[in-house]
Amino acid sequence: MPAAGSRAGAIPDDVTSRRLRLTSLSSAGRKRRRTAHVGGGALGGHMASSAGLALCGHALVVRGGSRLLATSTSSSDGDSLFIYDCSAAEKKSQENKGTVVRRCTALTFTASEEKILVADKSGDVYSFSVLEPHGGGRLELGHLSMLLDVAVSPDDRFVLTADRDEKIRVSWAAAPHSIESFCLGHTEFVSRIFVVPNHPELLLSSSGDCTLRLWEYRSGRELHCCPLTSLQEPTEPWSDKRFAVSRITYWSQEDCVALSCDGLPVVYIFQLDAAQRQLVPRQLLTFQHRVWDAAFEEGHGLWVLQDCREDPLVLYRPVGGQWQSAPESAELRRVCAHVRVNWAMLEGCAGVDSGFSSLYKATCDNMTTYLKKKEERLQQQLEKKRRQAPPPGPNGPTKKMRAGELAQGCSS
Repeated sequence: MPAAGSRAGAIPDDVTSRRLRLTSLSSAGRKRRRTAHVGGGALGGHMASSAGLALCGHALVVRGGSRLLATSTSSSDGDSLFIYDCSAAEKKSQENKGTVVRRCTALTFTASEEKILVADKSGDVYSFSVLEPHGGGRLELGHLSMLLDVAVSPDDRFVLTADRDEKIRVSWAAAPHSIESFCLGHTEFVSRIFVVPNHPELLLSSSGDCTLRLWEYRSGRELHCCPLTSLQEPTEPWSDKRFAVSRITYWSQEDCVALSCDGLPVVYIFQLDAAQRQLVPRQLLTFQHRVWDAAFEEGHGLWVLQDCREDPLVLYRPVGGQWQSAPESAELRRVCAHVRVNWAMLEGCAGVDSGFSSLYKATCDNMTTYLKKKEERLQQQLEKKRRQAPPPGPNGPTKKMRAGELAQGCSS
């Protein structure tokens, strides 16, 4: 296996190599950008073990732990391979006050690609300059809750943030303290947000409440809500489990939305009807192994990264209105071969519990708790009365009863 940072052949896009290095600004966090999201997977303590998939042009990037593996999906680029280990990146001095001080949970490029926005567990968003990659970060905005995702509008005017407390905040990028709107309606943490690139006024969001929602984010108006649990078969072994969407990916050519869910062997396919302002369910793709991530390659199809060393990547294409697994090709075999050879970087992701499980609100039934405590108090009172009552015997109620009977007999 090539060493970290080594190059086997020529990477198809020289910019990809630079962008991979830029993601090492937060090697503990989720490596992602707006057009090539190397993200998804678990959060918090499982972040380092998460697996991710991204596509940018013909460049396909797989992340496992702190390693990034990039190759090409095009046969014209030859057998190219690039591997980078983010853990080997130069560590910043702890004295630098501009750096992120808490674990990174989300990372995205601005539309101009001049800055990287990084969200952390404490609820803050920092910006880092792409032109000055060794400079410190600048605090842009903050929440009182853990941030789970960050996005930027296509015109760079707005920064959108999603937190654990069911909120999506829309802030002005030039003045982040000025809030344009809140998108409110989710009943659990907001796991992912995505601004639709060819319909820049629309926002997609997912949550631990098992819904996919469509918004006009500048007004905060909810346009459509799709319960994901209504689209699955009740006979599936995971149908009664709580889950959250770990990835929203979009195909502009067909206005197609695909969702991968944390730890589940499924991918949901929707059609975005922008004119009617609604999401139309199209298909539920099921797999033998759990899906780690999924991403569209424009004009090519949907790539799915799954927990299977023999077939780590599956390519789906639309055929007659339905998405079907593409026949094996030389390009698919070559890309899968690269992942199999470097499977060790993904082994830590196998068997990892859901990274979202700790984010659900703890339920508390106040009435049940009250009735239970009331019953306990009544039992304690009865027990106290029994202890205070005189016991039966010579000096108790039995003796008094017999004395009364004797007096009654003498009088008669």
